[in-house]
Amino acid sequence: MYKISFLLFVIFMGCTNATKKTQAKESVKIGQDKNIMQSDLEKSMERGATVYSDFCVQCHLPNGKGIPNNFPPLAGSNWLTEKRTESIHAVKYGQTGKIEVNGITYNGVMTPMGLSEQEVADVLNYVMNSWGNTQKEMVTKDEVNAVSK
Repeated sequence: MYKISFLLFVIFMGCTNATKKTQAKESVKIGQDKNIMQSDLEKSMERGATVYSDFCVQCHLPNGKGIPNNFPPLAGSNWLTEKRTESIHAVKYGQTGKIEVNGITYNGVMTPMGLSEQEVADVLNYVMNSWGNTQKEMVTKDEVNAVSK
């Protein structure tokens, strides 16, 4: 009985994953058509949203508000707007020690994620232009490359 239940579970999960893969392929096709009309910033932000959901959302949450007293907010963050180079450095190499965001001191650790320079630029373009944040210039791969440890 348990073998049959397990087998049915495996088959169901396989069907679910196949459906998700098909839906993902369809959305990529739709996205590719839409990309014709997108600016470089919009393309970067779209890629950055994926990086954010893979690496950042656990601590900074889907709404970018972070976890009070533990993980600083990215939404409406003065750190992002006033400390551009430091923001790039934090995403590229990680962050330890005290930082002040919106008047609140955080003293935690953000481990380096091992992102490529393009992924760093993309995720920063996403967070720097989401949740009430705006930037005059997009972050570029060259700008990320220029930030050293």
